[in-house]
Amino acid sequence: MTPEPLAPATTTVVLVDYAVGFANLLRSHNLAEHINNVVGLAKTAKWYESGLVVTNGQSSKPSGPLYPELLEAIGDQPVIERAVDFNSFLDESFAQAVREEGRENLVVGGIATDGCVLQTVLGGLREGYRVHVAVDASASPSLEAHNAAVQRMVQAGAVPVTWFSLAAEFQLDPKFHDAPHRMRLMQENVPSMGMSARTFFHALELGKRAATAV
Repeated sequence: MTPEPLAPATTTVVLVDYAVGFANLLRSHNLAEHINNVVGLAKTAKWYESGLVVTNGQSSKPSGPLYPELLEAIGDQPVIERAVDFNSFLDESFAQAVREEGRENLVVGGIATDGCVLQTVLGGLREGYRVHVAVDASASPSLEAHNAAVQRMVQAGAVPVTWFSLAAEFQLDPKFHDAPHRMRLMQENVPSMGMSARTFFHALELGKRAATAV
C-alpha cells in the first residue's frame, strides 16, 4: 500500500456496533480505556470533518443501543441499524452511505474485533477501499481473539492505526494546521499526555516570569 497520508478529505471513519450490551463481554481491553478511545476516534472524525458512517445492530435486540458517551460525541450523526450481521457491507444502506462519502480510505473501529470489525474490514477490502483498522478503539472477548483478528486483517491488506495517531495525521492537513483539535483531544482523551502538556506550559510560564524579574 502506498504510504500516502490519511487526510480528512480522503478518509471515512466507520464505527461498528459499539452497543451497550456487548461492552461487559470485552476482555481484550480495559473497558474505561476502550470507551475513552472510542469517543476519541469519534471526536477525531467530527472535529476534523472527515467522512463518518456509524452503524449498529437493531437497537431492539439484546445488544441494545450505542454507548451513551459515543452518542453524545456524534451528536445528530445518523446511526444505520443493520439487520445483516458481521459484514456491514452486506447491508445496502450501510454500503451506500460509505459510497456517498466518496473517500477512498476507511478507518474502521468497533466490536468485536474478531467479528463485525474483521468481516467489515474484509468487506471493505473486497469493495476496493484502502482499509485501516483502529486497533485501540476495537476490542474482543479475549486478547488472543483481538490479536488474531488484527493479524488476519493485516495479512489481507488492512493497515493498523491508533485513534490518536489518526488525529495527529489529520492535523497535518493544511486546513487544520493551526486548529486546536489535537491539543483538545489530548486534554480530554489522553489524560497522561494532557498533564504532560500542562506541565510543559507551566514551566514555560515560570521561565518567562523569571526572565522578566531579572
